[in-house]
Amino acid sequence: MAGVLSYESLVHAVAGAVGSMTAMTVFFPLDTARLRLQVDEKRKSKRTHAVLLEIIKEEGLLAPYRGWFPVISSLCCSNFVYFYTFNSLKAVWVKGHHSTTGKDLTLGVVAGVVNVLLTTPLWVVNTRLKLQGAKFRNEDIIPTYYKGIVDAFHQIIRHEGILALWNGTFPSLLLVFNPAIQFMFYEGLKRKILKKQMQLSSLDVFVIGAIAKAIATTLTYPMQTVQSILRFGHHRLNPENKRLGGLKNILYLLQQRIKRFGLVGLYKGLEAKLLQTVLTAALMFLVYEKIAAATFTVMRLKRPLKH
Repeated sequence: MAGVLSYESLVHAVAGAVGSMTAMTVFFPLDTARLRLQVDEKRKSKRTHAVLLEIIKEEGLLAPYRGWFPVISSLCCSNFVYFYTFNSLKAVWVKGHHSTTGKDLTLGVVAGVVNVLLTTPLWVVNTRLKLQGAKFRNEDIIPTYYKGIVDAFHQIIRHEGILALWNGTFPSLLLVFNPAIQFMFYEGLKRKILKKQMQLSSLDVFVIGAIAKAIATTLTYPMQTVQSILRFGHHRLNPENKRLGGLKNILYLLQQRIKRFGLVGLYKGLEAKLLQTVLTAALMFLVYEKIAAATFTVMRLKRPLKH
């Protein structure tokens, strides 16, 4: 129990949350391009910079940062929960021994499930706010009108029912393997490097963070596309505002995507996603490691003063 409620776990959680907010803010326009390509099926799949230029031309200079605050708020809560759960469970399970790839993967999955169940409502709301006011090519998409985060929660619960806040939970639970795979490769590569040298350089952290995220994203991208569509929930596939996210809807969306665009359609927007997610993860891990290391250094200096 001491490991779960430890100050060390709190430091990891805060460092992870700050790192993710910093990285997402820097690369947010790339996420905007990715989301448009995933949700708007009739938008032609172009290079990331071309999509961003189209969005700026049609919707204004600040359009790539539309929905920044709800996304950053959700990301902060989400990563705090994930890092806290992962490091708390690791402290309890490993207990001073060397961790293994299998343990890292298991811890990542458990932390991911906890994270999904607690934070999916935030992601449903921020997906809708981010796409609000967008000029879609697909006429099957129904526009949404929310005044802000609180109003979005209110309208969704009022018109669609409280369970609509968990739209896309099933694919999200399947996608817990994304951060789990990411952390497994990150921790594994980190251990290998630390066997050869005393500590990681900033470049080491950036590179292994990028590699880990690139592998995880490529393996799970088709399910991420389905997740984005279900979270938005305003395609005419869902005219009665029914709760989405069951296996039947997932298989239907995957089937329709393949039918219209072929297998390549499952990876529409992957370039933008890889650019955004790999660079974001690499910078996030870099900021996370630096904040955690600096905090623990200060803690070690101060601890003797407590006795």
